[in-house]
Amino acid sequence: MPPAIRLKDYQKDKRLIRRRLIVAALFVLSLTLVLVARMYYLQVIQHEHHSTLAENNRIHVRSLPPTRGLIYDRNGVVLADNRPSFSLTLTRERAGEWRQVLASIIEVLELDPLELDTFIKRVQQGRRPFEPVPVLFELTEEQIARISVNQYRLPGVEVEAQMVRHYPFGERFAHTVGYVGRINEDDLKRLDSVEYSGTHHTGKLGVERFYENSLHGKVGYEEVETNARGRVLRVLNRVEPQNGEDVYLALDVKLQQVAKEALNGRRGAIVALDPNSGEVLAMISEPSYDPNPFVTGIGFQAYADLRDSIDQPLYNRVLRGLYPPGSTIKPMVVLAGLDAGVITPATRVFDPGYYQLPNNSHKYRNWNRSGDGWVGLDLAVARSNDTYFYDLAHKLGVDRLHKYMTQFGFGQRVALDMFEESAGLMPSRDWKRERYRQPWYPGETLILGIGQGYMQSTPLQLAQATALVASRGQWHRPHLALTVGGVPIFDQDPHPNIQLKNPAHWELARAAMESVMHGERGTARAVGAKSAYRIAGKSGTAQVVAIKQGEKYDRNKVRERHRDHALFIAYAPADDPKIAVAVMVENGESGSGVAAPVAKQVLDGWLLRDDSNENDGNEDNEGNADSGVTANVPATGGSRP
Repeated sequence: MPPAIRLKDYQKDKRLIRRRLIVAALFVLSLTLVLVARMYYLQVIQHEHHSTLAENNRIHVRSLPPTRGLIYDRNGVVLADNRPSFSLTLTRERAGEWRQVLASIIEVLELDPLELDTFIKRVQQGRRPFEPVPVLFELTEEQIARISVNQYRLPGVEVEAQMVRHYPFGERFAHTVGYVGRINEDDLKRLDSVEYSGTHHTGKLGVERFYENSLHGKVGYEEVETNARGRVLRVLNRVEPQNGEDVYLALDVKLQQVAKEALNGRRGAIVALDPNSGEVLAMISEPSYDPNPFVTGIGFQAYADLRDSIDQPLYNRVLRGLYPPGSTIKPMVVLAGLDAGVITPATRVFDPGYYQLPNNSHKYRNWNRSGDGWVGLDLAVARSNDTYFYDLAHKLGVDRLHKYMTQFGFGQRVALDMFEESAGLMPSRDWKRERYRQPWYPGETLILGIGQGYMQSTPLQLAQATALVASRGQWHRPHLALTVGGVPIFDQDPHPNIQLKNPAHWELARAAMESVMHGERGTARAVGAKSAYRIAGKSGTAQVVAIKQGEKYDRNKVRERHRDHALFIAYAPADDPKIAVAVMVENGESGSGVAAPVAKQVLDGWLLRDDSNENDGNEDNEGNADSGVTANVPATGGSRP
């Protein structure tokens, strides 16, 4: 029998299809509800959050660095200005594989592959998000063209115009104005990250660093709208930066040039002060260097040449150089003896060419081995007689010597606005006990009385001590700046004036210093005789190495860099001082023969200047090289004038 034929149940199939449609509809409805709920959650509940995110992707805040303040001399001549320069910047957030982009820059500009490490270090320095970081400064026109042609290969890279510091006088003011340099990791630790956002340079030395807060200014910002590629479409809001304040210095361009020419390429230092105000009129340390390469980054080899030079052009001899002051301190020692009452104007000492302590066979030699016979105060200073000052130092003792010399600024920082200044050394019993764990010996007091032994001073301290004699003890701290932002600088911690028991003693010391220049037996009478005005001065030499007892100094037996330093201090006009000068010529040997003519040129440059000559000597100069400073060794030989 054939099988039974099954009839199709249309009702059952219909019910099955209906159920499947209902399930499918419910599933679609559920998905729709979920999608609607998600859309509601994102667009309604989290509307503010996502709006902010979208706005942040579209709007960025860019820092606007302020323009750095300018630096002028006392007559308004620009010593430090800002010049436009094109720099190559990279923004990491827009560069993607930024290391590969830096490598492409090296390839496009055909730079030394070693520059890649430098670029990476610059980009990795701390900075705010989306802040462009300069990787290359002072682009040439050819380099700008290469970047433009290859822009498609360099995402996040832009050429920006920036103001770069420039020093038109080059090396002439390197040790006073200083320079700015790129902000490094150490700078980031001390600088305000907000105020310096967008700023890539800060003061490193000199006036640039001391007055950094005033010169830098206040940062501004702008809100900009960008597209997906980070291109700026429009500026939405802008707060202008406040430019840095201008600084006017007491320095004089013409006098600075006179001082440089007076040294004539020799290693040394010159400081010229106004004794009535403390204004630094000129300050030269030779040799010097051009600070301009330091602004955008000096090359490794160029810096190594400066750093390793035997002549140390980077060394600021005025503020950091420590030298025995030699006979230049004798007028101050005279004032100490008069004020302490251990000598009078009539005191005389017999000089056989040497001095001996009681019950001691050691002979402390005068520079004039044949002796000067009976010597009084005036002749002792004019002739720079060591025997007289050995005796005076012995009578004073080290404690009183230390007390009085400290009042003249020795052994302490004297400047108001020169942070690099060294304090020097004014030795005492306590100092030697702490330093060497030894007692103070009487012979060391004698050597101290002629500015030798452990005593060390800077040329700035010598100039300040000279200014104190010129002003009869009125303390005015030496300062480079006259005004900052139009406001005169103010000494908030003035140094007490020197008060002598008898003010007439000032005139005795001043008259003795005049005798050095104009007296019949003055050590610098040859220089004073050529002067159109009266000068008060004092010559001196500073021993670099000691000589044996009884042995005479012979320059032919001493290497050039071991020869004595030549020193000279002076102020003029003698009756109404307008300028005080300290000169140090390294290994110059003769204070009266070498340093005194240099001081005379500086004095003439200020007192006899012709202001009708408008040539300020604005030129870039190339630095020479210079020697280091040899530490002083206590010596028993006499101090020559």
